Amino acid sequence: MNKVVQSADAAVADIASGSTIMLGGFGLCGIPENLIAALVRRKITGLHTISNNMGVDGFGMGLMLEAGMISSHVGSYVGENRRLEQLVLKGELALTLVPQGTLAERIRAGGAGIPAFYTPTGLGTVVAEGKETRRIGERTYVLETALHADFALVKAWKADRLGNLIYRKTARNFNPAMATAANVTIAEVEELVEPGELDPDHIVTPGIYVNRVIVGEKYVKPIEAKFLKAQQAGGAA
Repeated sequence: MNKVVQSADAAVADIASGSTIMLGGFGLCGIPENLIAALVRRKITGLHTISNNMGVDGFGMGLMLEAGMISSHVGSYVGENRRLEQLVLKGELALTLVPQGTLAERIRAGGAGIPAFYTPTGLGTVVAEGKETRRIGERTYVLETALHADFALVKAWKADRLGNLIYRKTARNFNPAMATAANVTIAEVEELVEPGELDPDHIVTPGIYVNRVIVGEKYVKPIEAKFLKAQQAGGAA
């Protein structure tokens, strides 16, 4: 089955307002930037997003915020986006912060068909408020529920036409787990090959989890923030 779609716009054409969407990436590393841009062009609203973070002002998911597309977000880190801060403080966007390891496991559980699990993370903090706790052995644990989405937009390095995916280095991050935890998974890749050309031992996400594949038209791949050591006297850096 050839799962290749000719454009990012065609790949996201059936994503409707009010959908729940997982978006892969860690910071700006491994984000589906072409799919995000196509989604912004759709001008849909009321989206419920699940992602480790919210990109930055003017790029990635930051573009979705600026377009007024997101009504709620579940994630771990939001410190790089001023627009998100403004919307949350005004009560215009519902934000749920989740410890990063718990977020990853909630997504993994969603893909594995596990409805909930116990973890000690967050016990005794606001993270545990309103949640069931249980004493197991010598420790008390918090019950966390699985996360699932209507769509997952993920970024991989290579794919074949059957949807088998290979990731590159840290760009792998949340993408493989999200690919398993949605009704429809759309993968954006940098390189497309024919079936049989990928080393089976290197495939991370089997094609059975992937519904559509697009080859990204261009990649900016910016760095979130550059910190350069000031040049010191005498020419030393």
